[in-house]
Amino acid sequence: MKKVLKNVSFVILVLKMCIIFGQETDAQKRIVIDVGHGGKDAGAIGINGIQEKDVVLSIANEILRLNNDLEKTLDIYLTRYSDTLISLSDRTKLAKALNADLFVSLHCNHSDNPDARGIEVYASRKQKGFSKASVFMGYQIERALCEAIGYESRGVKFANFQVLRETVEYCASILLELGFLSNIDEGSYISDKNHIERIALSILLSIKKSIEL
Repeated sequence: MKKVLKNVSFVILVLKMCIIFGQETDAQKRIVIDVGHGGKDAGAIGINGIQEKDVVLSIANEILRLNNDLEKTLDIYLTRYSDTLISLSDRTKLAKALNADLFVSLHCNHSDNPDARGIEVYASRKQKGFSKASVFMGYQIERALCEAIGYESRGVKFANFQVLRETVEYCASILLELGFLSNIDEGSYISDKNHIERIALSILLSIKKSIEL
């Protein structure tokens, strides 16, 4: 029973995905926003007890809302739409099933050093498939974010994260660390609703711009 309940959210996502295959295709680029952590996995815990899983879900939902306001310029799907825990393999399977053009995993950083700050982007260490496209997209999105919200750049780095390793062969994929929740300035900034809208808009517009280049 526990296993069935655990997979309910993913099944719902797959059902939503199936709808698109009965529709006519268009020129829209399909983006999967991977909303990090969820459920019993809170992710990083920052100042004032803010939780990474809540911050990234707020940003992802705002990206969806803004995209709808822009008349759905991109075809966007989330790996989770609520506070649920989706396995890493199910997240990557969804991107593959949807034949995504881009996979963007949203996260926030944490450090024992309260002065640590800035945005960093990760691409897969696995050099094949869409590796070059992933690095290009990573630089484009990080630059746009830093310019929009004034965060420092920590650069584009390479890692063996599962969500990147299992997607880079069939689509561009990056993981965004959207500042340090352990930093009082960045933690406070990203907790503010108005700032979340600005971050979401920056991500959305930079995706739209870079994916069309």
